[in-house]
Amino acid sequence: MPVLAMLAFFPLLAQNELPSDSVLRREAARMLMVGFRGDKIDDNSDAARYVRDLHVGSIVLFDVDLTTGSRKAGTRNITSKRQLIKLTTDLQNYADEPLIIAADQEGGMVCRLKTKYGFQPTVNALYLGTQDNRDTTLYYGMRIAQELKECGVNLNLAPVLDIHRDDGPHLGHFKRCFSTDVDVITRNAGWFLDAHYKHGVLCAVKHFPGHGSALGDSHEGMVDVTSTWAPRELVPFEQLIAQNKVDMVMTAHIYNRRLDPDYPATLSRKIITELLRDNLHYDGVVITDDLYMEGILSQYSIPDAIALAINAGADILLVGNNIDTGFEPDRPFQLVDIIVDLVKSGKVPYSRIHESSERILRLKNRLAR
Repeated sequence: MPVLAMLAFFPLLAQNELPSDSVLRREAARMLMVGFRGDKIDDNSDAARYVRDLHVGSIVLFDVDLTTGSRKAGTRNITSKRQLIKLTTDLQNYADEPLIIAADQEGGMVCRLKTKYGFQPTVNALYLGTQDNRDTTLYYGMRIAQELKECGVNLNLAPVLDIHRDDGPHLGHFKRCFSTDVDVITRNAGWFLDAHYKHGVLCAVKHFPGHGSALGDSHEGMVDVTSTWAPRELVPFEQLIAQNKVDMVMTAHIYNRRLDPDYPATLSRKIITELLRDNLHYDGVVITDDLYMEGILSQYSIPDAIALAINAGADILLVGNNIDTGFEPDRPFQLVDIIVDLVKSGKVPYSRIHESSERILRLKNRLAR
């Protein structure tokens, strides 16, 4: 069935009326982006269960497995170009609608398709921003996008729109930001996006509403940027949205009392719905950063975090299942159960699930062309 046709497949329901369990579970699963172990799959593998049986909407790939403590290259999903092509082809063959397959291929230190696996070398964002040259950024952006496309990865979790700060432990230290100048960030991110779209690869800009000033790492705990964040951090997001270049926005696990005195950005309706959607006029897909990072887990239970994120306006819940607390094979199934229970208990309105499902299907329709 064509993806857009699926939008008309579900009957119109009253605001408080629920669909069948099968429809509700399908729409809940479509909101998940999950990870798995292994560089190949078969009918009995976890990845096949997630895609074929649960119908998750998205998969995220890594090259290093962080759940074992070894942190060795080539221990997760990516070991070579030929292997990756086979893996993504098999994943799509298990899906009954276009599957979003994502990877973090920013360039530089954050690079899942590494030279040791036979891929081309990349440069970091700060290098590109320092050059601030259209041809240079397009050249490296094209190389990344072309290899992603050839290997069946259709979503790059990049570029970073955050403002560079030398002492930022998670971003500045690894030179993941283009510049301290918002105009340089906007220009180079725009060229990077253009290069990807030329090759039919989607992008997720990150980390809204600005993570660059953070002096802590949200992988390790809640990060408060109230005293360091500035409104200009919104400028690259605002300008690229106005240029119609953004089809996915990733949120940050940061707390900012100036924007929301109660919740971090990923769980904040004030930030996702009121600021991003209403004020910046963004109606595309919003994806959370990984919900199992300590920036969320240290403060919230997973059911509470999911309820808050969905009610805040998030569409895709990222759960890479690739953190040092260990891999849980049935976690995606448990997450769908949680979402269904939240809807049935009235903690999350079904209208939010359906709204996100429609946004995701519209995005997938672009992959089907």
